[in-house]
Amino acid sequence: MTERQQAILAAIIEQYAEIAAPVGSVTLAKLFGVSSATIRSEMAKLEEMGFIEAPHTSAGRIPTDKGYRLYVNGITDAQMTELPSGIDRSARAIEAHVNSHVDKSDRAIRSAVDSLVELTGNFGFASFGAQLYMNGMTQLFSQPEFAGGDHVQAIARLIDNIEPWLREAAPNQPLNVFIGSENPIGKSSGATLIISKFRSPFSDSSYIGVIGPTRQNYRQTMELVRRTGAMLEGML
Repeated sequence: MTERQQAILAAIIEQYAEIAAPVGSVTLAKLFGVSSATIRSEMAKLEEMGFIEAPHTSAGRIPTDKGYRLYVNGITDAQMTELPSGIDRSARAIEAHVNSHVDKSDRAIRSAVDSLVELTGNFGFASFGAQLYMNGMTQLFSQPEFAGGDHVQAIARLIDNIEPWLREAAPNQPLNVFIGSENPIGKSSGATLIISKFRSPFSDSSYIGVIGPTRQNYRQTMELVRRTGAMLEGML
C-alpha cells in the first residue's frame, strides 16, 4: 500500500466517524487537492485490497473491519500525543469525577465509566473483583448503526457475555481493541470493544472499557480509555 492510499484510508475512516455517511471522491479530492478521478482510482485499489467497501445505496465508500484494523495498528504514540487539547480537558474531567469518590473505590470506578459514556457516546463498563458495572445503553442504541433491529440481538449477546469472557480471555495489555468480526463474543454485532486493564483494590485484573460501533473516533476513544485505566490504577 502506498503512503497516499494509507492517507486516503485514514481520511475515509475519520470522515465516516464524523458524518456517519459513506465518503465520496469529491470530498476526498478537495481534502487532498487532486482530481476526483485520481481519488476514484485509489479508492478502487483500496476496495480491491478489502480495506473499504461500497454500501448498496451509495456511491461513497465506508471502511471494512480490515481497514479499521490497519488504521488502528498504525496509530502511534506520537499520534496519541498530537490529539486535540480537548482530550486533555476530557481526561481532567474524568480525573475530577474519580477524585471526588477516591475514598470509595467502587464509586470512583463507576464514576469513571459514567464519564467515558458521556465523553465518547458509547456504552461503558467496568469489571472489578466480583462487581460488574455498566451504563450507556441509550447512547449505544442511539447510534445510527444500531437504530434498526439487525444488530440488537448480537449487541445484547455481547453485553450479556462480557463478564464471563473477560474472566476467560483475560486481555493482558494496558489497551486492547477488538474490531467488528474480531469480537470473540459478538462477531456479527458490528461493534468495537476497547478495554483497558488496571489494578484495583478489588483485583489485579480489573477492566474498564467501552462498546460502540466500528465507526469510531479511534484515536480519541482509545486514548481516553487508556488514560482512564492508568488513572484508576494510580489513584486507587
